[in-house]
Amino acid sequence: MEALLDHLHFRVRAHPALQRLAVVSRILLAVGFIPPALVKIQGHRFTTAVDLTDPIGAFFEAMYQTGAYWRFIGWAQLLAGVCLLVPRLTTLGAVLFFPIILNIFVITIALHFTGTPLLVGMMLLADAYLLFWDYDRLKAVAWAPAGTAATERMPAGMPAHWSHLERTGYALGTAAALGAFLWTRGLIPPRLLVPFLVLGLLAAGMVVAAWARALRSSAA
Repeated sequence: MEALLDHLHFRVRAHPALQRLAVVSRILLAVGFIPPALVKIQGHRFTTAVDLTDPIGAFFEAMYQTGAYWRFIGWAQLLAGVCLLVPRLTTLGAVLFFPIILNIFVITIALHFTGTPLLVGMMLLADAYLLFWDYDRLKAVAWAPAGTAATERMPAGMPAHWSHLERTGYALGTAAALGAFLWTRGLIPPRLLVPFLVLGLLAAGMVVAAWARALRSSAA
């Protein structure tokens, strides 16, 4: 079983499309966690559009009223999100992210949220994919260290053969997405939304152009 998983893991990490899926997953999960984390850290409610007589509203209000625990959740989400964006800390980020998103997923199921379990479930699956992506770093939990097989390790960050255009596109896209989500939380001035949207379109164009160039090179 260990040898089979080692082989599957290496095949997955060597696939260009799956490499990009890992990078995009980290960015999207970080963007989904950092803005609401900052709201909690500042001691604000996650949302005011809830009825406190409803179980969902009552649940979130109870967590908010704890104060310190509410901020603790925010700091945990912020730490997980930031770690996902730092190449050397992506494994730690995925590990920290998993119990938080699993807890949120169970809450949305238990309180009968509408639509939210699907979105949170996709985030849970994305993080599970990232955990498998770093299987070679985590497999000692499942296998005794003496029995582990040697496997080739792909770089923690973006592969060196990716173009500067694509790398820049991902970086600008992350900044644009974070800016847009921070705007939805009222954490940046409304006048900055348009520049962030333009930045996002520019980043998307750069990534698509880099992908097209890579496809032409591989077909040549």
